[in-house]
Amino acid sequence: MTGETVTATHDVLLIGGGAAGLRAAIAIAETDPEIDVAVISKVYPMRSHTVSAEGGAAGVIADDDSIDEHIYDTISGSDWLGDQDVIEMFVNDAPKQLLQLEHWGCPWSRQPDGKIAVRPFGGMKKKRTWFASDKTGFHLLHTLFQTSLKYGEVKRYDEWFVTKLLVDEGRVQGVVAIELMTGRIHTIAAKSVVLATGGCGKVFPFTTNANINTGDGMGLAYRAGAPLKDMEFVQYHPTGLPFTGILITEAARGEGGWLINSEGYRYLQDYDLGQPTPEPKLRSMELGPRDRLSQAFVGELEKGRTIESPYGQVVHLDLRHLGEKKIEERIPFVRELCLKYERIDPVTDLIPVRPVVHYMMGGVHTDIDGATPIAGLYAAGETACATINGANRLGSNSLPECLVFGARSGRAAAEHSRSGPAAGLSAAAAAQAADEVRRIEQDLFGRDGSESVPAIRDEMQATMEAAAGIYRTGPELEAGRQALGELTERMAKIGVADAVRPFNTELTAALELDNMLDIARSMLHAGSVREESRGAHQRSDFPDRDDDRFLTHQLVHREADGSSRLEDLPVTITRWPPGERVYGR
Repeated sequence: MTGETVTATHDVLLIGGGAAGLRAAIAIAETDPEIDVAVISKVYPMRSHTVSAEGGAAGVIADDDSIDEHIYDTISGSDWLGDQDVIEMFVNDAPKQLLQLEHWGCPWSRQPDGKIAVRPFGGMKKKRTWFASDKTGFHLLHTLFQTSLKYGEVKRYDEWFVTKLLVDEGRVQGVVAIELMTGRIHTIAAKSVVLATGGCGKVFPFTTNANINTGDGMGLAYRAGAPLKDMEFVQYHPTGLPFTGILITEAARGEGGWLINSEGYRYLQDYDLGQPTPEPKLRSMELGPRDRLSQAFVGELEKGRTIESPYGQVVHLDLRHLGEKKIEERIPFVRELCLKYERIDPVTDLIPVRPVVHYMMGGVHTDIDGATPIAGLYAAGETACATINGANRLGSNSLPECLVFGARSGRAAAEHSRSGPAAGLSAAAAAQAADEVRRIEQDLFGRDGSESVPAIRDEMQATMEAAAGIYRTGPELEAGRQALGELTERMAKIGVADAVRPFNTELTAALELDNMLDIARSMLHAGSVREESRGAHQRSDFPDRDDDRFLTHQLVHREADGSSRLEDLPVTITRWPPGERVYGR
């Protein structure tokens, strides 16, 4: 199929079938059943990466907790780079969204008296993380998917891969997508489009993210003219299994697990994690913010107090003192992962762990309703940067982020579709669709490539690990930018040798790599300009936070020649002036 003929027309098209995308679909269907809404996803929705979230979702519900405390923890955890008006809205809405999931059938774990159970999580002063054992994402996604099935008007395009946004006259008009089962290229017109494709952890070699997390939504928006924001902030989770990168959830530490070094010593007490006094520090140190725990690992490495493993240096997570009964009741999936992937039993054995790339604080620049600067284009979830996370996301804020902003962006997209012009493609948008078809058919399938996708991808990942690790320097970032520029030039020489069209993974990998290279370059550009240390962005050559120069977001714009341009955007401060990061009080 040429792709120049419009295959379908919808009022709202959601790209991504995970928590944010499905929550948006439900919100639209509830807002107006007459709205024509569709979800397009490169995997079946229940294979979306949301399913792998383990620990829980933050929302104020306990009697001794308060909305203001959750707001403050999130602002402080963001190292004062979160927009406080957006954070206030988010924290107020989060418990409502979680309670709505309860009504839809999400099996939240309970206390003996039947009330919702909550557990402590990193950087949170109070117990406020709702959980469903340690398979929270699995149950949350099941609940959303099953609820979405109630609305027959929600059309699904499962296993379709969007390759281009069609934008003309300052507004989005549709997309070009490949139907993976047939390899046919389609054009779909839409009045509004919501990007909800998740993160981009596969830009790095060692990540908790699934292979599908290649930053497709970020890449689509960036090339269409929407800026990316806060891209220098990459979260490392302190406890990933070596070799696989599989996450050992923060819930393991929330239930009382300890991090110990080669000497069997709880080393976090030697580091500034923002705790008040020695005794509470010892009790709560494993639940420090993720950025500081990952940085402490580097400190242990430099002191020679880590443990050598076949897959690099590690420390140990000790759950043995919790006992089999508690492990089976509260974190059974942790035990299952250890048994299957490490052949160890946390009831009796220490778990080897090391920091691993986990989450992107940055993403597509949006406002409080998920709107991007392109009319009709919205984003939600990890794809977006609505600025609640700033320089560091607190554990268990990401699932409610998907729910809160999925619902808001869905409603906003629905409203735009009602007030905007009729769906359809302008002549210029149709020409863009034709150009995209030619790019795929001639530049990729038609080229006898001298470069390979796996080779360039491996070099990109190695470059990012060297240039944008837990600690960075200006020279490392600049060297990385130079290397990525060369890799981008080499991308022009790749070709797809496999001529079979159905489920052509070689073609998909090439298109994904295009997205990742753009995203990687934006990360290093923003990181090289931010000459300070804040949250997950730690510059060894600029070790201090600098509020005078850098209390600001950085927007990365893509220029016509593929280069990038930075623009500053002030951080919104409402009631909490910048101060010292403190938790545990």
